[in-house]
Amino acid sequence: MTTNIPTQKNTDITKSPTNEATPLIPLPPAVARIVTLAGTAVALAGTFLAWTWTEDFPGNLTVTGYPGGLQVLTLAGTILTLLFTLSGYGIKGLGWLTPGGTNSPVLLLTLGVLGTTGYAIGAIAQELGGLVNLEPGAWVSGIGALIAVIGALGLPADQPHDAGDPTPNTWGRIRHALTAPDPGRAKDLPSWAEILIIAAGFGAGLYVFAYGIGTEYSELFIGFLIIAAFGFTALNRAGLLKQLSALTAKHRTVTLAAAFAAAICFPFTQTNDQFALIGANILIFATVALGLNVVVGLAGLLDLGYVAFLGVGAYAAALVSGSPQSTIGVHFPFWAAALTGALASLIFGVVIGAPTLRLRGDYLAIVTLGFGEIFRITMNNLNGNSGPDVTNGSTGIPNIPDLEIFGFNLGLPHNVLGHELTRPGNYYLLMLLFTAVIVTVFRRSADSRIGRAWVAIREDETAATAMGINGFRLKLLAFALGASLAGLAGTVQAHVSYSVTPEQYQFAGSVPPNSAFLLAAVILGGMGTISGPLVGAALLYLIPAKLQFMAEYQLLLFGLALMFLMRFRPEGLVADRRKQLEFHETGQLDVPDDKGLPETATGVAKAGA
Repeated sequence: MTTNIPTQKNTDITKSPTNEATPLIPLPPAVARIVTLAGTAVALAGTFLAWTWTEDFPGNLTVTGYPGGLQVLTLAGTILTLLFTLSGYGIKGLGWLTPGGTNSPVLLLTLGVLGTTGYAIGAIAQELGGLVNLEPGAWVSGIGALIAVIGALGLPADQPHDAGDPTPNTWGRIRHALTAPDPGRAKDLPSWAEILIIAAGFGAGLYVFAYGIGTEYSELFIGFLIIAAFGFTALNRAGLLKQLSALTAKHRTVTLAAAFAAAICFPFTQTNDQFALIGANILIFATVALGLNVVVGLAGLLDLGYVAFLGVGAYAAALVSGSPQSTIGVHFPFWAAALTGALASLIFGVVIGAPTLRLRGDYLAIVTLGFGEIFRITMNNLNGNSGPDVTNGSTGIPNIPDLEIFGFNLGLPHNVLGHELTRPGNYYLLMLLFTAVIVTVFRRSADSRIGRAWVAIREDETAATAMGINGFRLKLLAFALGASLAGLAGTVQAHVSYSVTPEQYQFAGSVPPNSAFLLAAVILGGMGTISGPLVGAALLYLIPAKLQFMAEYQLLLFGLALMFLMRFRPEGLVADRRKQLEFHETGQLDVPDDKGLPETATGVAKAGA
C-alpha cells in the first residue's frame, strides 16, 4: 500500500483565505495612510514650537522656530516617517526606500517618534515637577505622534500573519513588523553608483555614531537610543540594510576601505577629549571581543575567563614599557612591548588550554572561569608579601609613559589638517590600526581550511573527529590565537589608562571590559561574524559610559536586554547565514513526527480526512 505524502508545494497553508492580513484598526488603507501622514505632519510642526518655559531642562526647549535637543530627534523621526509613508503612494523616486515592504517600517517609525516624544514629555514633567511645565509644542508633537501610530496600525501588514493567528493583537502586529522579509534582488546599478551607495551608507553610519557619542546629557542619549533602535529596525524591515549588505558583499575591498575611512574620520568629528576617549576604549573592547569570537563564535568553546588574556598582555607591556613602578626596570620600544604582550598571552593560552581543552561544554566553561579568577588573585598576591614582588599587588603598575612611535608622541596634541588631534584621538588611531590587523587575521582564519574545521567542531565535535579532524589540536590553536589577539589589545589598553590593576580584569563588574560583557558582546552582535562583535561591544561600552546614573541597575537592564534578544533575535544583531537558517523558518519541510509524516503535511492530511 502506497501513501502519498503531500509536498510543501501544494500544501502552503500561508496562502489560505483565512490567513489574510487584517488591520488592527478597521480603516480603509487610503484613510489609514492619510491619518498617518496628518499625525506625522502635526508632530513635525510641534518640534518648531516651545516644549517648556524654562531653560532648567537641558537642551533649551524654550525657543520657537528652532528645534533643539530632544526636539531634533522627534524632527528626524517624523521626516523619515513622512518619506516612508509617501513611498507607499508609488511616488517616483521614493520607491527604492521600501524594497521589502512599506507599512511595517512606517509602523515602527511612528512608534519610535511616539516613544521619543513621550519620553521627552515624561522627562520634562519629572525633572521640572509636573505636566504644568509643558508648553503647547510638546502636546502638539505628542498628540500628533499618537495619531500617526493609530493610522499606522490601520495599515495592512506587508505579508500574511501565521495561519493560527489571522487577527493578531497589537503586540502580535508589532512583533510581526520586526520580521524582515527578503526584499529580493536589487536592480543592477553601475559599479560607480554602487560604490557611492556604500560610501554614503558608511558616512551616514559615522554621523549617527558620532552624534550618539557626542550627546552631552543623559536625557538626549536615551532619546537617541529610542529613535535609533526603531529607525534601525525600520530600515531593516524595509529591506534597505539587506540590499546594502548585498552591495558590501559584492565590493568587499571597497567596503573595508570605506569602513576604515569612516573610522579614521571619527576623532576629527569630536571636540571633547572625553568623547574621543570613549571611542578609543570602544575599539579596545571591540577588538578583544573579536578575539573572543575566534574561540566562541568559530570554535564553539565557551570561555568565561577570557579577560585574563587581556590582563596578561597589559601587565606584560606595563612591565617592559619604562614605568618607574615597574619591578623589571626595562624600557622596550612599543613594537617590542606589543610583541611581548601578545607572546605572553599566547604562552598562557597554550599552558592553560593544553590541560583544559580535553573537556567540553559546561566543564570547560567552569575551568576557564577558574583561570580568570586565578589570574586576578595571582596579580594581587605578587606584592612582595604574599609572593614575589612583581606586580605591586593591588596597587598595580601606575605611571605608564605615553607611547612614542617614530618620534610621534601620542601623549601630546598634534595639528592634523587644521584639526588638533589630542591624546585620546592619537590612541584611537593607533587602536584602529590594531583593529585592522585583528580583523584581517580573523577574516583570513575564518575563510581558511582551519576556520572551516573550527566550524565543524562547533557544530558537532564527534562528527568532525570521525571525519579526520584533530579536534584537540585545532581547539588549542583557536585558544592560542584568541589569547594572542587579546594580549595585543591589552598592550594598548595599558598605555591608554596609564596603569593596570587586578580589579580591571574581573568576570563581571560595572565597568567593561570583563569576561561577562565580552561574551555578551559576541552573542549580542552575532557569533562568527566580523562586524557583529564590533557592534555589540560598541553598544555595551557606550551605554554604561553615557548613562552612569544607572550603574546600580546596569546588570539588571543588561539581563533584560539579553532576554529580549534571545526571544526576538537569537542569532544576534548581525547574523551570518548559518545562524539565520538555524533560528528561523527556511521554507523547508518540517521534521517528521512519530507517524513518519512532516508536521505540515500531517496537518493537511488530517484536514483532508
